[in-house]
Amino acid sequence: MSNDLNQQNKDAVWDYWQKLNHVGIDNVPAAIRAAIHDDVDWNGSAPIDQIIGVENLISGFWLPLLHAFPDLKIRPYVFMGGIESGLSEWAGETGSEWVTGCGYLTGTFVNDWLGIPATGKLTNIWFGQFYVMREGKIGESYVQYDILSVMRQAGYQVLPPSPGFDGGKIPGPVAKDGILLTEQDPLESRKSLQLVQAMGKGLMRYVRDRDGGDMSRMEQNKYWHRDMKWFGPSGIGGCFTLEEFEDFHQRNWLFGFGDRHLDVERGGRNMGFIGEGAYACGGIWDSAFSYSNGEYAGIPATGELLTLRDFDWWKREGDYLIENWVPIDMIDLCRQLGVDLMERLRQQIELRKSGSPGLW
Repeated sequence: MSNDLNQQNKDAVWDYWQKLNHVGIDNVPAAIRAAIHDDVDWNGSAPIDQIIGVENLISGFWLPLLHAFPDLKIRPYVFMGGIESGLSEWAGETGSEWVTGCGYLTGTFVNDWLGIPATGKLTNIWFGQFYVMREGKIGESYVQYDILSVMRQAGYQVLPPSPGFDGGKIPGPVAKDGILLTEQDPLESRKSLQLVQAMGKGLMRYVRDRDGGDMSRMEQNKYWHRDMKWFGPSGIGGCFTLEEFEDFHQRNWLFGFGDRHLDVERGGRNMGFIGEGAYACGGIWDSAFSYSNGEYAGIPATGELLTLRDFDWWKREGDYLIENWVPIDMIDLCRQLGVDLMERLRQQIELRKSGSPGLW
């Protein structure tokens, strides 16, 4: 894909987001129709899941969201685009044109949303999004919302406290340089892609049956800056050193799942890796990633094959990765393990009404 086409795609999405921020609720449907194909394949975090068609997207997602948060604003802190590189073993469709970003939706929570009681307070919804562009318009969309964080801000917690830091807003890039509206140096883009590729190959050196809790074979210290920061969703939390990342997330994850060498059809939608300047990103949606091998978040193993909705945005500084934002659809993951977190929310709401403090 030419740089000119990538810039045009980014311009189209950035213009769309700005219009959503400023046109007013009554004009939002027209802005959506102008930017998105009529037959769009839109996919959101559980319990929203898949929506087909722009009119269903407007009526089934956007209008309920804006009813709950009438002053909602999109505030990204990473924004980039590119063509799927094919560097990942889970590479996506050759030639796919992507525009992607992560950040916050911010608004006053005045009406219930997804069964979460409104608070009347300013609420921040962490999001990560991948668009597939076709002829200058959005043909596919994959978006994660940290719905568990919205619950937490409303006073409800449906998973045990996160092992990592959990609370407040997940910060964007320290350097505040993640909005890539202009063309980036292709050499820097290639460096970012190659570093992410090398880091990913390191992860694949882990073999569950051989290594167990020993993560040394992955040699991640070769790829991560000593001041690295890793930001996961509610239920996992943030980590501010490589040691914290291993202790608070990776070891728990590998115990619960950990099958890096599945001999199955991966399936799903795969974004592969994209690089622009000092940033790179990638993701998978409903792709097979592991069997449920051990307890995770207090939920017993099922032995079943699981799929995952997982996105990454990385920031490179020099020869190392220094920041990583990782939305994961925890509600979808838990429902595959037999636990309905939305039902836990309903139970907590009823307990709250009866004067009980809840589960945690």
